[in-house]
Parts: sequence; structure tokens; C-alpha cells
Amino acid sequence: MAEQFLRTLMRTTDVAVTGLFSPAAVAAVGLADLYARLPLRIGLGLGSGVIALSSQDTGSGAVANRNEAITQAVILGALAGIPFVVFGVLFGQWGIRILGAESEVVRLGGIYLAIILATSPARHVAVVTARSIQGAGDTRTPMYVNAVSNAFNIAGTVVLGLGLGPIPELHIVGVGLATAFGNVFSAFVLVVAIWSHRTPLSFVRPREWTITKQLLSISAPRILEGLLTFVMEFPFNAILLLFGTEVNAAYQIGRRVYQQITAPLSRGYRTGASIVVGQTLGDGDPEGARFNGWATALLGLVTVGALGAAVFVGAEWFVGFFSDDPETVRYATGFARAYALAAPFTVLYVVLAGALTSGSDTRTPLVGRVTGMFVGMLGVSYVVGVQWGYGVPAIYASIVVYYLWAMAYVGVGFYRGAWIERTQAMMDERGSTPGEK
Repeated sequence: MAEQFLRTLMRTTDVAVTGLFSPAAVAAVGLADLYARLPLRIGLGLGSGVIALSSQDTGSGAVANRNEAITQAVILGALAGIPFVVFGVLFGQWGIRILGAESEVVRLGGIYLAIILATSPARHVAVVTARSIQGAGDTRTPMYVNAVSNAFNIAGTVVLGLGLGPIPELHIVGVGLATAFGNVFSAFVLVVAIWSHRTPLSFVRPREWTITKQLLSISAPRILEGLLTFVMEFPFNAILLLFGTEVNAAYQIGRRVYQQITAPLSRGYRTGASIVVGQTLGDGDPEGARFNGWATALLGLVTVGALGAAVFVGAEWFVGFFSDDPETVRYATGFARAYALAAPFTVLYVVLAGALTSGSDTRTPLVGRVTGMFVGMLGVSYVVGVQWGYGVPAIYASIVVYYLWAMAYVGVGFYRGAWIERTQAMMDERGSTPGEK
């Protein structure tokens, strides 16, 4: 949770600093972030595969298989980042332009996107190595590394963006450079931590195609989930832009309030659930794995639900940190309150999805999230908001519908328990079942 809080604080600082420039700068960073989240989705997809195998093999004691899996995931992550470097440099402005943004937003967004996508391979490696280490039960090392990285990032955003002291004011270029440096720093230090045996993991020469197949079979639905949600975010942002740049900027701010205050806990619980459920499964205790998943979900519901209530009450105060434009603040308050109402559903979805992932099931979260986004965020926003004329309030409602739907779907999937048999079959196949190593 501490790691996630610091990471989101870095992104929050980006939005806050660009908010000092103009609503166009906020919108530019938000729209560029749509594309920046695509390589992140792939990194998280590979990270889901490796945390599942790492936690299961840690629980079963299959150290050789675990080291094989993390090595392969790091290599795949680095290679998968290369196409994004090319896209950012050659097609960054085009990518912002096709969303229907105004010329200043296109110019600023294209510059920012080119800078941050240049470090996509490093971002992939950082995510995969962090998940690998976490799967083995060590959540402190990634926290320490990312704490330092994010501190550099936050300081760089403020100093380079605003031009403090002798440093020239680089505006959005400075914000992008700070993010790029943080990505490279995290990847380098985490790789060194594994290579130097600071962690219980080691790199090995890849040899086992069975592990490659399983890594990709777990990661692929998670990557597909990221790709599909990425695609659907374009029409959603186009709907927002129908109501003006201020509404789009307000959405970015309202979402940022949610990301900073409640999302770190949800993501921390997700990682925790992935570790304890995966290790318990690896140890041959499926009932214990069930209990750990439900218990973590209940803990998340109580704590994140309480934070959601606080965000709902103080929404206007929170969004005031990001903008002083009256219209932007008014809409951003509505978005922050929508995310606050959705917080209990969000945390249940996120935690149970993490538990399913550690049980080698990434298909159920894929279907739950994609259908929820299609019916909720897109369907309700367009039909009710645009076609029926209810406007922006319908977009607020769409956020709640989205997470309610996704939560219900993964909850049923976790309850049914098909993930337990899938995990056992995969462990048998790669020789990680206790007594077969």
C-alpha cells in the first residue's frame, strides 16, 4: 500500500503541476496517459502471470521453476516495450489528435507521450521484477526502491516543470522527463536487487517451454483485458470531450482523487491477496486459499469503504488542489463523488480479481471488467447521457454501474472455485506440486 501510495502521489503531482499551467495541459496529460497505460497494461499482464507462478512455487518450494518464470517474464517485458518507443516518437501527436482534442492539447500531449513511452521497456521490467519479488513474499524491497524512485520523480516534476532555482521552466517536458527517469531508475535497481541476491530470487538461463506456456496463458487474458479497456477508453473520452475540455479535465482530476486516496489500499490488498492465496494454493491448502481471499476482500471493504465516504464528503476540497477553474472544479467534484460511491464495489472487484489471478484464472476478471465497462461506462454514458440528454450526471452514474457489474461477476467466479482445479493442473504440469519437485 505504501508503494502504491507513493506511485499514485507521483502521478497526482503530475496532474497538480500541469493544473498550474492550464486546463489544456491537464487534458493533454490525461489523454496521453490513455496511451501510456497501454504498455503499463502489458507490464501488469506479465506481472500477473509471474506473481501467480512466483507465489505458487514459493508455497510449494519449487525454487528452480520460480527463478525460471521470473527470468522469462523480465525478458518478455523488455522486448514487449520496444514497439511503444517507436509509436511515441513517430505517432504521439497523431494519437492525441484522433481523440478530437484541440490543437494545444495535441501539441502538449504529443510531447509528453513521446517522452514517457521512450522508457516503456524499463517500465515493463520494473513492474515484472516488482511482482516477482512480491510473489516470493518480499513486499518491502519493491517499496524501498519505488519510494526512492517516486521521490526523485516528484521532486523532478516540481523542479523541472516549474523551473525552481537555476533550473529553466520546462513545463510539460519537465513533467515527462521526471517520469521517464523514475521508470529507468526503478527497473535498474530492481534488476540489480535480484541479480545480487538481495532477494530470495535469482536469474537463470531460460530452458523450460512449459513455464513459458503457462506464463503466457495466465498473462494473455490480463493483457487482453488491458488492451480492450484501453480501446474502450477512447470512445469514453470522446464522450467527455463532447461536453467540453473542462469536463474532460474534470474527469482526470476526479479520477486522480480516487487514485490517490482509495486506489493504493485496493491495489495493496490485491497484491496481498495474490501472495497469500497463491502461496496457500502452492502449499496444497485450497480451503485456506478461499478463506484468505474472502478475508482480504472483507478487510478491503471495511477500510476502503470508509475512505470512500470521506472522499464523498470532502470531494470539493480535494479537487481544489488540482484546479481553481470554477467549472472544472464543479464537474470534478461530481466525478470524485461518483468514484467514492463506487469505492466498495471497486475494492471487492480488485481484491477478488487478484485472488483469482493467483489461482491462475485471469479470464474471469477479463470478462467482468470488459463487460462492465462496455455496459456501464460506455453504454450508460452514451445512451443516457448523450442520446437521452441527461448529460454529465449520467457519466457519474456510469462509473458506479461499471464497478458494480465487474464486482458481481468476479465474486461469482471466485465463489464457484474452478480456479482451484486449474492451479493444481498447472502445478502438476510444470512439476511444482509438493512431493514432485
